[in-house]
Amino acid sequence: MAEKKNTIRTTGRRKTAVASVRLLPGSGTIIVNDRTLEVYFPRDTSRMRILEPLELTETNGQYDLIVSVRGGGSSAQADAVRHAISRALVTASEALRPALRKNGMLTRDPREVERKKYGHHKARKRPQYSKR
Repeated sequence: MAEKKNTIRTTGRRKTAVASVRLLPGSGTIIVNDRTLEVYFPRDTSRMRILEPLELTETNGQYDLIVSVRGGGSSAQADAVRHAISRALVTASEALRPALRKNGMLTRDPREVERKKYGHHKARKRPQYSKR
């Protein structure tokens, strides 16, 4: 029961990916969708993006993270997890806010996919113009 009181839950978003993170005091274990970080995110760049807030604030081995992520692609999911971890760290310690804010980790990236318009091949690509 004591574990529940120390748990911090936050949500991070990017494109259509939504990540929910539970931050617990611990040894630095990261579980993503019931798998280890290395198994779920095999690319080094994705793992680097996820661990960036922990390395920046020097809290790398202090917290265990249980992550649930869905939607979007692997890159968007990694950025959603990064956003959620940053928010959780600020909730844990308000002193970390300036460092995370300065590096843009608390700002939600608002870019979304533009809708496809009728008469176009894609959102902006138009059919080829034929003069005759």
